[in-house]
Amino acid sequence: MQRRRFGDSDVDVSVISLDCGFAGQSWWERHSDEDALRLMQHAYGQGISFFDIVDLHGSGRPEGVLCQFLKCVPRGSVQIGSRFGQDFSPQNMRSSLEASLRRLGVETIDVYLAHHIRLPQFSDELFAELEKVKQVGKIRAWGISLGPTIGWREEGFEAMLKHNAQAVQTIFNLLEQNPGKELGELAMSQHAGILARGHDCRSLLKGSIEPGSVGQDENCKTFDFRKLQLVRKYADAHGMTLHQLACKWLLQQTGLTSITATLLGEQEITEAAESVDKPDLTVQELAQIAADYANDWNLGEDAHPCDLASSVDPSGKVRSGYVPPPVLFA
Repeated sequence: MQRRRFGDSDVDVSVISLDCGFAGQSWWERHSDEDALRLMQHAYGQGISFFDIVDLHGSGRPEGVLCQFLKCVPRGSVQIGSRFGQDFSPQNMRSSLEASLRRLGVETIDVYLAHHIRLPQFSDELFAELEKVKQVGKIRAWGISLGPTIGWREEGFEAMLKHNAQAVQTIFNLLEQNPGKELGELAMSQHAGILARGHDCRSLLKGSIEPGSVGQDENCKTFDFRKLQLVRKYADAHGMTLHQLACKWLLQQTGLTSITATLLGEQEITEAAESVDKPDLTVQELAQIAADYANDWNLGEDAHPCDLASSVDPSGKVRSGYVPPPVLFA
C-alpha cells in the first residue's frame, strides 16, 4: 500500500482510506457492530491504515466500534480522521474534539475537518483555535470537508489560501472532475493535500448500475451507461475493474493524498486496495480522458456533469467546469 503526506505536514496516510461511516445512518441501522468491526479489520489487513470517522448524529456507535478496533492494533500503525460540524464556533470545535477523543480512547486525532462548512461560517477565531489544539498535540493536521453535494470551490480555495488548511475533502471522481482538479492544483502550491470522496460516482464506477439503466441525483443531470462503455477500454487494457480504474485515475491526479472510500463489503475493499498496484494509466490515456471529459464524452449537452453548488453565486449553483486556481506555483 502506498503512502502519501498532506503537503509538508508530518501526517502520512495510506492512499486508500476507509470511510467508517460506510453508507451513513441507514447502514448502521441494518448492521451490527460486529459487521463494522469485521470490515475495519479486513481493510487493515489489506494495508489500509487511514480510518475516517464522523458521528454528527451523536449515536456514538461508529466511534465506539473504531475504539474497539484500535485496541487490537498498534496505535502508531493507524491514522484517524474525524470531523465536527453544524456549530463552527471555537468553543463547539473544542468540545466536539474532546468528546471524539474520549469516545475513540485516543489522545490525538491525525486529521480533523470542519464538516460542510460554508464561507459565511469561516472565522479567524475558529482557524486560530484549530492551530492551538494542533500545537498542544490533540490533532496533527486540520482542514475542511466540502459538501454534502459537489461544489463549494470557493470554500476550498479560501481555506488553503487564507487559512493554511492542510487538508480539503471533496467529491472527486472520473466522471465529476471539477472542482477536484483545481483544488488539487492549489493544494500542490499551498503544501496541502486533497481527500477524494465519492470516488465511485454514486456506485456507477463500481459497476452497481446495470447496462442501459439510468441513475439520477436530485442535484445532477441524468447520466447513463454510455459513459461507462467509453472508459471501460482503459480498465480492460490494464487488467482492472471499472472500480479499480476509478481509483487508479484518482491516484494519478495532482495533489491527491488519499481516497476516502465508502466501501460496503470486503470485495470492494480488496478491489480498491489492489488498484494501487495496478499499472498506471499512460500520459496519452490521461490526456485522452481529459479531452473526452471536456467535450462531454461527445455525448451532447445532456451528458454534461451536474452543476456545482456555490455559496457565492446568487443562484446557489454554477455550471460545472474548470476554473484556474488563484495560485498554481509555490
